[in-house]
Amino acid sequence: MTVTTDAPGTMPTPADEARLWALVEAAWAELGAEPLALRQALVERDPAAAADDGDDDAPLYAIDAWLDAFLGRLRQLTAELTGSELTDLDRVVERKLYDIDREDIHEVTDGSDDGFLYARGFIVALGRAYYEAVRANPAMAVPDADCEGMCYLFAHLHNDRFGAWPETGSGISRESFGNRAGWSVWSDDEPDAEGQPSRPDGAAQT
Repeated sequence: MTVTTDAPGTMPTPADEARLWALVEAAWAELGAEPLALRQALVERDPAAAADDGDDDAPLYAIDAWLDAFLGRLRQLTAELTGSELTDLDRVVERKLYDIDREDIHEVTDGSDDGFLYARGFIVALGRAYYEAVRANPAMAVPDADCEGMCYLFAHLHNDRFGAWPETGSGISRESFGNRAGWSVWSDDEPDAEGQPSRPDGAAQT
């Protein structure tokens, strides 16, 4: 059994972030030109213009047909990584999901606890360009889109191969509504173990 641990508050390194995005791009690249074009269209679209024109939403979801193949290829590309390397990648994904755990993004994607997590997984899975586009302008997010498999992909790989869940040492949670800085108002019901509100006011429950 391999267990990887880090000091509390461990942050992803720039090299680890670059490695994640490079692996994501490599996995997509091997699927050919069509998913590349679909992803690029999502990055370049003008959501305000599309709404004004009443465009068909179908193109927004065309990439869904490629997500399973993408995840499969990403697993293959990480087949030889060590437990420490998988933990490093999981730490990056965890941080990326945490950073977009925000009220303004949730207003576009919608979703309860799990649904909003999977929506954020979709944003990460589409790559750095789309991720940064949504971070800058939440209207670029796709309502109700999801990629559950991206959220804990490296954690599951670590557990499957080494018999232990990775310990990222980050002190944060990728689960929905965990990033309090991303939410303006918290409800007073359902306090957590420390007596603090467990979710933002108005956020849907599972």
